[in-house]
Amino acid sequence: MVDGVRREHRTGLLRSRCSGLGRAAVEVSAHAVNLASAPRESLGGLGAMYAWSTNCLRLRNSARPRGIGVPPAVAVHPYSQFFRSRSSSMAIETTLDRALHDASQGRLQEAIEAVRLTLRRSPTHPLAMRVMGQLYVQAGDFEQAIHHLRRAVAAHPRAADAQSNLANALMSAGRAHEAVAVYRKALELHPNFIPALIGLSGALTAAGDGAGALAAGELCAKLQPNQLDVDLNRVDALDVMDRHDRALALLDEITRRHRFDASVHARRLLLLNYQSAPPETLASALRDYGHCFTPPAPVKHFDRNPDRPLRIGILSPDLRTHSVAFFFDAPTRHIPADMQLVAFASSPSQPNDAMTNMFKDRITEWVEVSHLDDDALDAVIRARRIDVLLDLAGHSTGNRLRALDRRPAPLIVTAIGHPASTGHPAVDVRLVDSITDPPGSQDAGTERLERMDPCFLCYIPPKNAPEPTPPAADAPLTFGSFNLSAKISAETLRLWRMAMDAVPGSRLLLKSRSLGDPATRESLHERMRAAGIDESRVELVAFVKGIDEHLALYSRIHVALDTTPYSGTTTTCEALWMGVPVVTLAGDRHSARVSASLLRAAGFDELVASSGENFARIAARCATDAQWRAAFRRDARARMQASPLMDTRAYAERFFGALRASWRARCQVRG
Repeated sequence: MVDGVRREHRTGLLRSRCSGLGRAAVEVSAHAVNLASAPRESLGGLGAMYAWSTNCLRLRNSARPRGIGVPPAVAVHPYSQFFRSRSSSMAIETTLDRALHDASQGRLQEAIEAVRLTLRRSPTHPLAMRVMGQLYVQAGDFEQAIHHLRRAVAAHPRAADAQSNLANALMSAGRAHEAVAVYRKALELHPNFIPALIGLSGALTAAGDGAGALAAGELCAKLQPNQLDVDLNRVDALDVMDRHDRALALLDEITRRHRFDASVHARRLLLLNYQSAPPETLASALRDYGHCFTPPAPVKHFDRNPDRPLRIGILSPDLRTHSVAFFFDAPTRHIPADMQLVAFASSPSQPNDAMTNMFKDRITEWVEVSHLDDDALDAVIRARRIDVLLDLAGHSTGNRLRALDRRPAPLIVTAIGHPASTGHPAVDVRLVDSITDPPGSQDAGTERLERMDPCFLCYIPPKNAPEPTPPAADAPLTFGSFNLSAKISAETLRLWRMAMDAVPGSRLLLKSRSLGDPATRESLHERMRAAGIDESRVELVAFVKGIDEHLALYSRIHVALDTTPYSGTTTTCEALWMGVPVVTLAGDRHSARVSASLLRAAGFDELVASSGENFARIAARCATDAQWRAAFRRDARARMQASPLMDTRAYAERFFGALRASWRARCQVRG
C-alpha cells in the first residue's frame, strides 16, 4: 500500500467520511436501538429518513454484513411512527422518500432535482434541507451540502441530530476540527447522543487527537456496549496513537463477538502489516477473513477469445490527489488501443481536483459510484460488461471489496493500493514483482501472483519540486524518516538504534503528521526509550505546509532510514528524488520489500540490506563518506530518470501486458 492510504484509514469508514447512503444508514443503526432516550425531533432526522424511508435498504445490504445487525422490526417501526406523527406533510415526505430511493439506485441527479423542486415550494422544510445536504455530500459538492445543513440547523438549532448531520458533512469535506466543534454542540443539546459520540470519536481521530478519540470511544462503549462501529472507533483511536498491540488485542475481543464479520477481519489484516507477525499468523488472519464469504460462482458465460479488445474496469476511491493516483498515473499515459478503461470512482469527485480531471481526460468512461450500495455497484459493473476488473484499494480506506462478493467480472485483479493479499475469494490475481514476491517464496495469499519485473510500480515526481540541497556544512550528521509514525515498529527502532550507534553523535529527524498528537508522541518516546534510543538525539516534526516544504525538509537529512516490516513507497521515491540515499532491509514479505524493489529498479542496489548488521554498516558507510553523499545528491535524479523506475512507456507495456496475460490464463479455465 502506498504511503498516505493508512492515514485516511484511521478515520474509519463510517465514522469520519460519512459520505454516502451507507454512512447515513449505518449512523441510524448506531442509535436505532436507543430511540426511547432520543429527543423527539430526532425521529424526524436525516438518519431516520435515510434508513427507514427506503425500507432499510442499506441496513440490509451494507450495514448488516458489517455486523451492525439492526432487526427489521426495530428499523421499520420508528419510520411508521414518523409518518403517523406527520401526516400533514406526507406529500413532501413521499417525495423525499422517492428521492432517497433514486439516489440509492444511482439516479443521484434526479434525486437532487426532485428535492430542489420541493425546497422551492417549501423552502424551510427541515427534512428537505437535510436530505438535500446529504445528497450533495454524495455528489461530492460539500460546500452545497454544508450550506443546506447549516440552514437545517438554523431552522432547528436544538435538534442534536441536525447538528450531527452537519458535522458529518464537515468531515466529508475534510474539515475535522470544525466537525469536532459541531459534534460537541450536538452533545451539549443531547448528552450521550450515540451518533454524535461516534462521530466525535472519528473526528478527533482525523484531527490527530488520539487520546480524545479514545476517551469518546470508551464513553460510547459504556453507553452502547458490544456495538461494532463503537468498538472499531476505539481500534482507530489506538491505531492513531500507534498503540498497535492494544488495538490488535481489542480486535481479538471484537472478533470473538463478530466471528464472521468481514470488516473486523479486514481491519486486522490491515493492522498486521505494521507488525512483525510470523507467516502463520498472517496466514491464519487471511483464512479467517475468507471464511466470512461463500465462494462466489465463477462467471461462466463470456467471450473467451484471449486476444480480443478488453474492457478494463478500474475500481478505486483514490482517483484524485492521492498517493495511489500518483502511481496509477504512469499506465494511463500509454493505454493500448485494444483496451478501454472504465473508471468506477468510489469516492465523491472533487470538481477542481487536478488528478481526477487528468484521469477523466484519459479514461474512456467515468462512473461515479460512491453513492451506490454493494448490490447496486455489482449491477453497475455487470451492466458495463467489464472483462477485467482492477481493484486499486485492497483493504485501504474507502475500498469496495464487498461489492465483489458475487464476482461481477470474469477476472478480478488487485494492485498498488494494499501491500498484501486481500484474502477475498473473488480476487484472482495480484500484481507484484520478483523482488517484492520472489518466485518460490512462502506466500499465504489467496491470489495468483503476476510479476511485472523489474518493478511493479513506476514513479512520476511532483512538478516543480525544489532542487536537491545538502544540509549545512556544520550540521550534525542526521538520519531521517518521513514515513508514517505507525510504521515505526519495534524492529524498526532496533535497526535505527544500530545505525545511530555506528555513527557517534548522529541525530535522527522524524516527520509524520500524527506526531502532532501528544499521545502519539509520548507513545513513540516510550518505545524509543525501550529500544535504547536517546531522545535528546531525536527531533520530531508533525506538519509542514504543502509538498514543496515537505520536499525541502530533505535538505536537513544526510541519509534516510526505511521502516520495517512496512517499508516506504512514496517516501522512498521522494527521498531519492531529493538526492537522499535510503537504506532499507529486505524483509520476508511484500510490505517489507517494496523499498528494495524501488531501489533496485532505480539502480541503487547497494542500499538494500540483507540483515540488521548489514543495515547498520550500509547506513554508517553512507553517513561517513561525504564525497559519496555529495555525488549521490548530485546524480540521483539523472540516474532515476534513466532507470526502469521512471520509464512510463515500458511500465505501461508491462502493466497492461500483465492484465492481458492474466486474461489469457483466465480464458483457459473452464467455469
